[in-house]
Amino acid sequence: MKKLSLLLAILLFVVTVTIAQQADTLTNRFNFHFQLTAINQSHPAFHAPYSGKNSLQPDAEQALSLTTTMFMGARLWKGASVYFNPEISGGRGFSSAVGVAGFPNGETFRIGNSAPALYLARLFYRQYIALGKEADTAIDNANQITELVPRKRITITAGKFAIADLFDNNSFSHDPRTQFMNWSLMSAGAWDYPANTRGYTDGLVLEYITPGWALRVGTVLVPTYANGPDFDYNYTKAHGEVAEIQKNFIFGKRKGTLRILGFRNVSKAANYREVINGYINHTDSLDVINGRKYGGVKYGFSINGEQELTNDLGFFFRGSWNDGQTATWAFTEIDRSGSIGLSLAGSSWHRPDDTFGIAAVINGISAEHRAYLAIGGYGFMIGDGRLNNYKTENILETYYSANVNKYLKLSLGYQFIQNPAYNGDRGPVNVFSVRAHVVI
Repeated sequence: MKKLSLLLAILLFVVTVTIAQQADTLTNRFNFHFQLTAINQSHPAFHAPYSGKNSLQPDAEQALSLTTTMFMGARLWKGASVYFNPEISGGRGFSSAVGVAGFPNGETFRIGNSAPALYLARLFYRQYIALGKEADTAIDNANQITELVPRKRITITAGKFAIADLFDNNSFSHDPRTQFMNWSLMSAGAWDYPANTRGYTDGLVLEYITPGWALRVGTVLVPTYANGPDFDYNYTKAHGEVAEIQKNFIFGKRKGTLRILGFRNVSKAANYREVINGYINHTDSLDVINGRKYGGVKYGFSINGEQELTNDLGFFFRGSWNDGQTATWAFTEIDRSGSIGLSLAGSSWHRPDDTFGIAAVINGISAEHRAYLAIGGYGFMIGDGRLNNYKTENILETYYSANVNKYLKLSLGYQFIQNPAYNGDRGPVNVFSVRAHVVI
């Protein structure tokens, strides 16, 4: 069925390109880009007096992940385009990508099979509706055909995409293929953003954009079970909504941006306290992965800021929170998170296209989430079989990305993870990374 869906998507794209070719006489009707990212990570053995089925393994490990993506676009008519992204991923993260809430490799997914697999990442339609005469030329790039984009506009995006493509952006901390690799640095940690196992969803996003500020709202599908591969199409009972307001400003003659995001997800996600009570009273199993009834609601917010300090140095921060009563359903098991960091371009050492980054993160969970893990419960990503010594999960990440040529970037990275999965009895963990990123 999945292969059939992919073939149908390819057919739809070919048909759309044909229509575009007949309807449009502009020169830049189509574009094509490609990316390949390989990340090799290792950690030496660390202290762990006990482990559970979702623990990061304390013995030394090494893991390799690989993703390749084709970005194909076609212009339909003025302001309208369609984009198609088939993707192949393979490899794995440490311990099958469990054991750390802020997992160290943002290119890995919670999937059991590490063999390379082909799937449809994105297939979406975008329409710009001009609200003024002024426009800028958007340069040809991945999922962006060269075209005039109105400075003041409404943008409609519909189809299959990653919700984080459009929300919670940050110039210095958002893309694990070129920037920080940790899950809690690529997006707001406590935003349980709706997605399937591989990070994508189906939905609709509307944006009102001006040079000074922007407002975005979106509604998308959620998975059928926690971190599941398939979507729940019972939309009246299972859906995710997100809204974000963005303010662009000048501070000390330097550009800055502030984003405030709110979200609300409805799904079959179980309530931690209800599951604990049912388990104690022998009326329910200790399971928050396979929800049995609709009505689970998780809501929260985040604040996200970035500021240029010099021509080469940028500062960023994020803070996020969710209610922590309902089980995590899609992203990662974090209920509170704060991060801060710096990104420095290499002009001062005559490498202007190189980047050095350093950031720190503190992740935490609610009292109910904590109690669930303490009694022996497992989420889809963390759980050591017990949690007698709760501590915040503290992470430091630094990386250096060297621009080899216009096609290749090589990076070295290091992460220090204290109290993995909020367990003060285990760790700390030292993670070393080598990353190659190819773009065409």
